[in-house]
Amino acid sequence: MSVEKAREIRSRVVISLYVVGILLIAAALSAEALGLDKTPGFGMIQMVIFLFGLSTTTLAIFTHIKHNQRGEVARSLQADIGVRLAATGLVFAFVAGLSDLIGIGTHINPKFERPFVGPLQLGGLGLGIVSIVAGVLLYRTSRSARRGSSSLDFLGSDENGTD
Repeated sequence: MSVEKAREIRSRVVISLYVVGILLIAAALSAEALGLDKTPGFGMIQMVIFLFGLSTTTLAIFTHIKHNQRGEVARSLQADIGVRLAATGLVFAFVAGLSDLIGIGTHINPKFERPFVGPLQLGGLGLGIVSIVAGVLLYRTSRSARRGSSSLDFLGSDENGTD
């Protein structure tokens, strides 16, 4: 298989992941408006669909960034931290979003007829998404063949720009 054919296939996979992720997120967020929700409010099925859409979109973003880096350069520590930070954000979003189902949420008491998304879960989802965005930004600004060094190199140099 030629390099161009591999690039074309990778581009199509990335575009497909973007489209699937955005559609899943849009379906989860607009289910009530479209009349597709089974329960009032934002239910667990919608949450699972939203989280899978978030995961798919995150995977597409990282694959896209990696695909657009030119040349073979070893991944920097900054890029590794970015990947791990985004993965931690995804785990945090999953735990926050599904906390009632795994028994650590605030709506598991018998007085609640079903689990639902509350303000603490929304805060946890928000923190997870912020962590994903920070990880993507760290990964995106890391060393590449074009630049040759990290965008954070200024942290280790003195006033004259030397180490």
